[in-house]
Amino acid sequence: MERRTLNILVVDSSVVVKWYVLEEFRSEALAIRDDYLNGLFRLAAPSLMVYEVVNAVRYSRKDIQPEKLKAICESLAKYGFDLYELKGEYANLTIDIAIENNITVYDASYIALAQYLDTSLYTSDTKLLQSLKGNYKMKIKHLKDYKTP
Repeated sequence: MERRTLNILVVDSSVVVKWYVLEEFRSEALAIRDDYLNGLFRLAAPSLMVYEVVNAVRYSRKDIQPEKLKAICESLAKYGFDLYELKGEYANLTIDIAIENNITVYDASYIALAQYLDTSLYTSDTKLLQSLKGNYKMKIKHLKDYKTP
């Protein structure tokens, strides 16, 4: 029996890092991963997410070996995220969100992708959530609020 994909969720690096590092809200991050693997939805992110995750894991432990980081890169590729390059309408939306909310283009790219795909973004970045204005808050959810669909 073929699994049917219902929709797409956008996740930022603060969620995906928890797949590899013991941090608060790890169980919710793993629930997103498991629900994705069970075919409940597709996962999308800006292409920079992979760089951010590997970098965060690198700095999470002083003694991490290069082989471990290489294995993480490989596993991220195997997950099959829908990764988006910063171009076209998505790029324009990203820039507008960054300027309007006085946030980094990096952070804005996740919010813009959720808006571009008409879906939700999950993050554990409380500072980002607090910095958003108006309607942008409607597309972003804190990881602690994740429930299996």
